Amino acid sequence: MKKKLAYCQVGVAIASSLILFSGCQKTQQSLSIVSVTPEIEQLLTVGWKADARAVLQPLASPPDELGWDEKIGNRDEIFGDKEILLQAIARSLEYLNSPQAKAAYRNYPIPEITQARVIRSLKRFQELLLIANSGEELMSAVKREFVFYQSVGSDNLGTVLFSAYFEPIYPASRTPTAEYRYPLYRLPPDLKSWSKPHPTREELEGKNGLLGAKSRLAGLEIFWLKSRWEAYLIHIQGSARLILPDGKQTTIGYAGNTARDYNSIGWELVQEGKIPLEELTMPRILEYFQINPGAMDEYISRDRSFVFFEEKYGVSALGSIEVPLSAERAIATDKSLMPPGALALIQASIPDYNSSGTLEERQITRFVLDQDAGGAIKGAGRVDYFLGSGEQAGERAGVTRSYGQLYYLLLRSESL
Repeated sequence: MKKKLAYCQVGVAIASSLILFSGCQKTQQSLSIVSVTPEIEQLLTVGWKADARAVLQPLASPPDELGWDEKIGNRDEIFGDKEILLQAIARSLEYLNSPQAKAAYRNYPIPEITQARVIRSLKRFQELLLIANSGEELMSAVKREFVFYQSVGSDNLGTVLFSAYFEPIYPASRTPTAEYRYPLYRLPPDLKSWSKPHPTREELEGKNGLLGAKSRLAGLEIFWLKSRWEAYLIHIQGSARLILPDGKQTTIGYAGNTARDYNSIGWELVQEGKIPLEELTMPRILEYFQINPGAMDEYISRDRSFVFFEEKYGVSALGSIEVPLSAERAIATDKSLMPPGALALIQASIPDYNSSGTLEERQITRFVLDQDAGGAIKGAGRVDYFLGSGEQAGERAGVTRSYGQLYYLLLRSESL
């Protein structure tokens, strides 16, 4: 999806100059969370950088503590989540047979992880998935036939920080009206010739987002939103599903961005004492702006980066390998280090709704496809998990932050 940053949170404690992350604490109504900004995340990797040739380490045997993917049903369940996983596999295979994949794997730093081996591994996993009677049976077969390559993580001990992202759904219009005033823009055809530093967000859209005809981007508008906040969140997520006034739907996706670094407005609010760090969540930020409506324009303008979009005509969010992403079956990683399109297994704590409609932490083991990248997803210790579209996916993404493990699954040499 090539998004800028997923807004996700975790409990934080700072002691002895180390950043220590605690599990999210549940309350009766919600999860108690604190935002981890890009600035804090950067501290995770201070003093240690992974060698690209050694970021994935083959294990002599799969970890004993691994559970199984409980979303995998029995052999007769051809619909539901098994079908979603099969579809995600097919999309990865489509990419892996492309010239783009050939080029990517020609330069991949780990010699034994080749394009051909990744393809054979996916095809064999596909066969096992189709005949498996349960998630437990599938995991047993995978442990027999596959080598588990574990990410060394942010500390060379396998520690991986998980966040999550989603595709928002908002009302929008193809034409400006008194109701729909805040534009999203196409990629300027001459962007590569712009002198640097590129214009700031404020210079491109104005302090209030309504520069209009005076903007350098005038004529490149693609859609208009009701809310500046919603328009800005689309910049953050990098894609969205839009509901037009006639009830029809379409989608937009990332097309490019200016050469400006992202600046966290949440961190700005904390630094200036507007919101305590322990209260910094997406709903809390929005609440602050509702109480202080004039402040939104000020803080959004402090993020000098700017994102451009293209219409996707209903195609769901696309990953960096240009395939549609499947909810809870796709991840974003640092593609300078991790194998694009490959089969992976994640273990992490991911919030979900219980039978009473309350979010609670759930420890999951999940087969996923590595199909995306992200501006804030850098290093061997970061994974962003795609949770799908809509309000509930967004609420879950907003409170997803946990440590876990990341494994890539490749057929053993004797199985090739």
